[in-house]
Amino acid sequence: MSGQQAGASDPYFPASGDSRYRVHRYEIALEYRPGPNRLAGTARLSVIAGRAPLTEFHLNLAEFKVGRVLVDGRAPLYSHRGGKLRVRPVKPLPAGAAFTVEVHWAGNPKPVRSPWGGLGWEELTDGALVASQPVGAPSWYPCNDRPADKASYQISVNTPSAYTVVAGGRLLTRTTKASTTTWVYEQPAPTSSYLVGLSIGMHHTVLLGDPGLGGVPQSAHVPAHLLARFSRDFARQPAMMQLFEELFGQYPFGEYAVVVADEELDVPVEAQGLSLFGVNHVDGARGSERLIAHELAHQWFGNSVTIADWRHIWLNEGFAKYAEWLWSERSGGRTAHALAVSAHRMLASQPQDLRLADPGRKLMFDDRLYERGGLAVHAIRRALGDGAFFRMLRDWATVHRHGVVSTRDFTTHVSRYAAEPLDELFAAWLYEPSLPPLPSPPSLA
Repeated sequence: MSGQQAGASDPYFPASGDSRYRVHRYEIALEYRPGPNRLAGTARLSVIAGRAPLTEFHLNLAEFKVGRVLVDGRAPLYSHRGGKLRVRPVKPLPAGAAFTVEVHWAGNPKPVRSPWGGLGWEELTDGALVASQPVGAPSWYPCNDRPADKASYQISVNTPSAYTVVAGGRLLTRTTKASTTTWVYEQPAPTSSYLVGLSIGMHHTVLLGDPGLGGVPQSAHVPAHLLARFSRDFARQPAMMQLFEELFGQYPFGEYAVVVADEELDVPVEAQGLSLFGVNHVDGARGSERLIAHELAHQWFGNSVTIADWRHIWLNEGFAKYAEWLWSERSGGRTAHALAVSAHRMLASQPQDLRLADPGRKLMFDDRLYERGGLAVHAIRRALGDGAFFRMLRDWATVHRHGVVSTRDFTTHVSRYAAEPLDELFAAWLYEPSLPPLPSPPSLA
């Protein structure tokens, strides 16, 4: 299944997204008051109908009060319940037609409930952040919530001036009037709804690396009391960026930001051009450095090269896990093979019921998927040899830059770099639940 052919609903989340259209651009204007946790928003979507006329369509949006909906400036019939905004235009929209949808909504945002806890908008002790993977985006804005539908975004947030607002993309303007400030961010790169990140908090902004050297602009937004520890923990991120550009190709976005929320987070979370960490990931001893590498690698694997649907999540997490091992190997730590040995030993003691290329919704965030994904990439490295493997890896991220992919796309791509068929390797590592033997130790040049 080639990337842009992914038109059906997601088998893991059939209620999320609508394959009858695609969104080209979102323009979102928000007003947020942290004290009462009050959000009011307007979204203007530039949309293109699919191959059939549209008599109706739906957007995903949590239980806000919807004030107005317009399609090409005209009021349609609509209903809003169960997290879906169902819209019936005044006249059917022709196949392939470009049209606009405008939605006004307001209320108290809260996370979307899921088997993994709350997803999306999270009210903090003082501020808010958004971490939407996989289906939390409707907790704060109306969207076509499927990873394959990627669009550009402009996000405007008006909030009290004491707060710093960070979103993925370039800060266009910051305008203060009276006691509030409006921040406007532009993300021109195609972005999945779950990867639209946002943070509103009390932060100091610092630059990472030397912007005069012409590299990727990197900024960090950190609570004041964590600045000293942060400066040690993230000191090597610019070197990571340099290594990953060497291994994976040019960084796919215009800038990269990290935010440290002034609260503990279970895990860091990637967004487009942005990663979110908690205070528990900043210890002043580089204790979470592998996670810094993991989230940065997602900018290539997951964010730029995006999965067609959630069955293929290993393509995000397996490569980000392997990037941790590559960073360790290239920065004086344990080799990727030594880390693979440890991961294999751990997995061998666990249940053998995970099918990597289609784990099912229940296991899609299982720790074993991450580790086995890294091992599958390592097995491919052993089969290809380092020269062909690293050419394959860089070409995968470059050819599919800002695209949508599936596991079949990946195996087809890898096969082009192999001296002999890899069908048995793919079957064993990607499609069989039992853990294959660890690939033999490498002879690294």
